Amino acid sequence: MNQLTLKESFTLSGKGLHTGCQLTAEFCPAADNHGYKIQRTDIEDAPVIDCLAENVIATNRGTVLAKGDVQVSTVEHAMAALYAAGIDNCLIKVNGPELPILDGSAKPYAEAIAAVGTVEQKAEKDFYIVKHKIEVTDETTGSKIMILPDDEFSVEVKVNFESPVLANQYASMEHVDEFDTQIAPARTFVFVREIEPLVAAGLIKGGDLDNAIVIYDSPMSAESLQAIADLMGVKCPTVDTFGYINPDPLQFDNEPARHKLLDVIGDIALIGRPLKGKVIATKPGHTINTRLAKDIRRDIKRQDIQAPVYDPNREPLMDNNQIRSLLPHRYPFLLVDKVIEKGAQYIVGVKNVTSNEPFFTGHFPQEPVMPGVLMVEAMAQTGGLLVLSTVEEPERYSTYFMKIDNVKFRQKVVPGDTLLFHVSFMTDLRRGCAVMKGRAFVGEKIVCECEFMAQIIKNK
Repeated sequence: MNQLTLKESFTLSGKGLHTGCQLTAEFCPAADNHGYKIQRTDIEDAPVIDCLAENVIATNRGTVLAKGDVQVSTVEHAMAALYAAGIDNCLIKVNGPELPILDGSAKPYAEAIAAVGTVEQKAEKDFYIVKHKIEVTDETTGSKIMILPDDEFSVEVKVNFESPVLANQYASMEHVDEFDTQIAPARTFVFVREIEPLVAAGLIKGGDLDNAIVIYDSPMSAESLQAIADLMGVKCPTVDTFGYINPDPLQFDNEPARHKLLDVIGDIALIGRPLKGKVIATKPGHTINTRLAKDIRRDIKRQDIQAPVYDPNREPLMDNNQIRSLLPHRYPFLLVDKVIEKGAQYIVGVKNVTSNEPFFTGHFPQEPVMPGVLMVEAMAQTGGLLVLSTVEEPERYSTYFMKIDNVKFRQKVVPGDTLLFHVSFMTDLRRGCAVMKGRAFVGEKIVCECEFMAQIIKNK
């Protein structure tokens, strides 16, 4: 699957939830591997903030990103809409310190994305694949969010408030195709009892009954209600019984839970990669959502590429006989057993290291260790298969390696290990030459990496 960006730009305008300012946000197509970035066009030099979890500086009633002294808040609804649409690269230009709240949901963003459409790019998507349970818990609030391995991205949310109106609710999204109709329209919500302290803190200056569900669930005098209405600059609602005081009905019976699910998606988007895994959140909020995203970001930065997923039960793309038909190498120098995955820009090969390898006879008799130079050769052979896949009649060509750079050996490889080689193009194939990056894994750890240049030549 290749990366996506917007087919063309679109603009949305409205007031900010917290500042009350009139804001305009322009969503623009962006280049391969650009990611999500927000540019503050109202500030000198128009600084750009990367939409990544490590740049989150606050989570009170919204997710706030910052770079130095420049910040932008209420990004989660736009992030959720982009992420659910499968968009990998987008530049958002905004003329103020937050994105417009619009109707309090992600629906306007999702509709605008659908209207302009998306375009496929050259670079392949770089998924973050969940291979084991990841969990974050807040013992004080009882909030918990975990991600389990799964082939798709899905989310389940359970909320529980000490409220006679909003107690237990559950929402789920089994597939992102459901987002636009089932999740995006869910609006943000607030309890009447929360409004006064939020206004006192300088927040929700733009909040009203048009962009938030307001819940009345504790007794309050008419004078107190009038005071809150005056603080917000809105007409005082008439409230006789507990419940939702908006003039418009709920979009869904469990709209608050669906909005919490929307927020989870928006915060998960800050890992900077599409995710394959099942998210299960109990009493989620921006604080615990972004804690989880930060944990994943630390894992991504520790190792810029994940180890390939290897299922020995799956049929390989190329077995040993097919490899032998393409590569001239033979025993004892054919060092790729099979190919399990291949895209336009990368390939994944496998080498099972056994105690019967001939090089273990002398390297070393008492402590067998696979020579590092042979790991590099094995990656080169895997890269050769990638290069050969770009030509017709590949059996009539051979690949010769011209240069090897930046070789690093990180861990020894011994009998019983299974080596996974991930080799990808660093540049386009030009005049029969390609620059590639190779990485060798044992389990989840990189044991060797290098860069090399190869040339493909037709056999005489």
